[in-house]
Amino acid sequence: MQNIRSLLFNFFLYFGIILVFLIAIPALILPSKVTLIFGKILAYYIIFILRIFLGTKVIFNGLENLKKNKRFFLASAHQSMFETFVLQAPVDFPIFILKKELLKIPLFGWYLRKIGSIEIIRNTTTKENLGFFDKVKKTLETNNRPLLIFPQGTRLPVEDRSPFKKGVGRIYEALNMPCVPIALNSGKVWPKTGFKKFPGNIHVSFLEPIEPGLNKEEFTKTLENKIYSEINNFN
Repeated sequence: MQNIRSLLFNFFLYFGIILVFLIAIPALILPSKVTLIFGKILAYYIIFILRIFLGTKVIFNGLENLKKNKRFFLASAHQSMFETFVLQAPVDFPIFILKKELLKIPLFGWYLRKIGSIEIIRNTTTKENLGFFDKVKKTLETNNRPLLIFPQGTRLPVEDRSPFKKGVGRIYEALNMPCVPIALNSGKVWPKTGFKKFPGNIHVSFLEPIEPGLNKEEFTKTLENKIYSEINNFN
């Protein structure tokens, strides 16, 4: 039975993504706000099909922490494709940091460029990467949108407790603004790999903001502890 549920979910997931991408093609020559709205529509669609085909509720906690500061950035645990889409539902039009290879994907990459995503070449020191943190700061100074980053660097199993990448501390230091940590357990329902999805609800917690003023090492450790402690509470 779970295999049938997973099959239906996967079919409607990719059908919906392709359909939205095709319908949104005219948005590529319109203001970026139009493309961002399509991203939010897709987020709510995925929440809907999770409930219909898997019986999975997406439970958002701590939404009030998104309203405590006018300017902030978000740092989220990363376990699944789920959060790259669904976090656009509660968060208004986030700016993503992503690996440069994603921008080369036809259509998908075009949309990522259109919404102002910031690319990085991972695990290398290049001329582009040397100015990366200045680019992040400048982008946020000229946009009234929050930055969303995944400090684990890649999707990891829900039980993984790997240290966060050092770059998140440098971003915190460069931006000098509050950070809202995001803990979630999407990997229990929707793992990184494999066809099958599993029963259970997905919890997403927006935690108390970490205010500016810490050094980058203290911040990274505080962020890591907050997110992992909350994930432990889900289990």
